Amino acid sequence: MPSLSVVLITKNEAANIRDCLQSAAWADEIIVVDAGSTDETVSICKELGAQVYVHDWPGFGAQKNRALGYATKDWVLSLDADERITESLRAEIIRCMNEDGADGYYLPRRSQFCGKFVKHCGWYPDYVLRLFKRNAGRFSDSLVHETVLLSGRTSRMKNPVLHYSYLTPDDVERKVEHYSNAGAKQMYQAGKKSSIPSALLRGGWAFVRTYILRLGLLDGATGWNIARMNARTTYLKYRKLVALQRGSDVET
Repeated sequence: MPSLSVVLITKNEAANIRDCLQSAAWADEIIVVDAGSTDETVSICKELGAQVYVHDWPGFGAQKNRALGYATKDWVLSLDADERITESLRAEIIRCMNEDGADGYYLPRRSQFCGKFVKHCGWYPDYVLRLFKRNAGRFSDSLVHETVLLSGRTSRMKNPVLHYSYLTPDDVERKVEHYSNAGAKQMYQAGKKSSIPSALLRGGWAFVRTYILRLGLLDGATGWNIARMNARTTYLKYRKLVALQRGSDVET
């Protein structure tokens, strides 16, 4: 039977990591690369049998490649700390590894926003390439929104991974700041330019795309709040790019 490594990156995920690791406890090994948590994340991971390695923070892609470098099994499943594997997904993962019909698999992700699962807004089904043969893939080196670079065939799975993102309004605010900072720095390093009018236009377009084109209005108040969040994140990302152009700095 093919073997499986689950890989994660963490920082201050004590509120999430126990449920995540318990849902993946059936894997042959769990690798966690932590970026200097100051809460109980590391101790919880060790308690549950994960192999934990502590490194500085180079960005999402590079950190996930570090985790991948510690994996030793045939297949790799990349998880985020706020994600959970259901029993039906577990069975499908095992079946796909045994059938060997592809080198990598896209999982549909079912995401929750402040306690409610989202059906529209472009959030479901949000297919993400997460299961792949260890020797066939690696992560892009992106600071944020990294992807798996795979050599080989891909296919899609049916059962979703559950994503408990944006738990509270405070969590939303923290992630808006984090992702807008990282996104601005990534664009700056790629040589992209922006302006305040451009930031305003892009933020407005992000709202329209989420709420109208991606049918966020059918998710009611949740869809409205997600559209506002996407608009604000986009606006801040491009406004912070302007700040970087002018010699200021942003945290990542």
